[in-house]
Amino acid sequence: MAKPAKYLVIGSLEAYSGKSAAIIGVTDQLARKGLDIGYGKPISGDSTNPDTEDKDVSFLAETLGLPADRILPTVLELDGGETIRKRIRQVDTTDYLTQLQQIAAQQSGDLVILEGAGTLEDGRLFGLSTMEMADAIDASVLLVARYHSIQVLDGLLAVKLRLGDRLLGVILNDVSSSQLASIQDEIKPFLESQGIQVFGVLPSSTLLRSVTVAELAQQLKAEVLCRPDRLDLLVESLVIGAMNVSSALRYFRKRHNKAVVTGGDREDLQLAALETSTQCLILTGHLAPTDQILRRAEEMEVPILSVDLDTLTTVEIVEHSFNQVRLHEPVKVHCVREMYAAHLDSDRLLTALNLTA
Repeated sequence: MAKPAKYLVIGSLEAYSGKSAAIIGVTDQLARKGLDIGYGKPISGDSTNPDTEDKDVSFLAETLGLPADRILPTVLELDGGETIRKRIRQVDTTDYLTQLQQIAAQQSGDLVILEGAGTLEDGRLFGLSTMEMADAIDASVLLVARYHSIQVLDGLLAVKLRLGDRLLGVILNDVSSSQLASIQDEIKPFLESQGIQVFGVLPSSTLLRSVTVAELAQQLKAEVLCRPDRLDLLVESLVIGAMNVSSALRYFRKRHNKAVVTGGDREDLQLAALETSTQCLILTGHLAPTDQILRRAEEMEVPILSVDLDTLTTVEIVEHSFNQVRLHEPVKVHCVREMYAAHLDSDRLLTALNLTA
């Protein structure tokens, strides 16, 4: 009889912390050591938007190269707010946690990695919060935490208090270059002294934080005025064009793979942006660019997006998009694999899981 698999839930303190990247990186490193690994995402979909399709499961299954019998079925498919309304009206009384236990009991192999919901508490309405899942299937929990500031420590200490020995440890993600030394010299030793193992410290990456022009166009509900064939370009930064052209040109040259937000009537700034490393122009006020701008953008293969929004609203939407990026581009997957190969202590993780390669 095949041995039952061990379980590891990868969770986070906040949404979009890098769980999918961690799943790719951890699976990649452990699979290289010969482990038989499975993957599942018990909760799939968006609780607020019924039209948002969760493509993470199929994407990760394909990216990880796992056979079909190592992909666990999703227990709960969220289809917008209606899913929650059915639950609170007690129209839906399904015991999702028992379903998860039954699925988990049938799995073999060395390790099954489950992707937690956005935060540790997400899914509690359905009995599928990270803690509930971990208790139900006797799983360890690996946290991925974006290191915004030292205040992250408060959240990690609180989680350690709640999870106890179920908390295997943490991967600190999105650490700026200026903070790397203090993380290694001060923060990591402190966390270790509190019983929180640190399995990796991953530096920030502008590539991983980038979004496609297509995603920006969708979020902005923009009209694509030219080069719709180049919407796959990756935008790594945002620049607002609102100064004189000589100052703008110096500023534009300092930023690479950027989106430039400027007024539709600022032909001088639009031309300046097109002469530098620009992935798209976002023109506000729903004003059409001149034929000269359109011709130059066609030549430079730079899409132009026109939005019926003011500059402030446009910038807010773009910044929000940067904070909700996904990994569905091959270049990002390659980057993740390289980063985890360099920064994940996979041997220590194996020991903590009580697994042998």
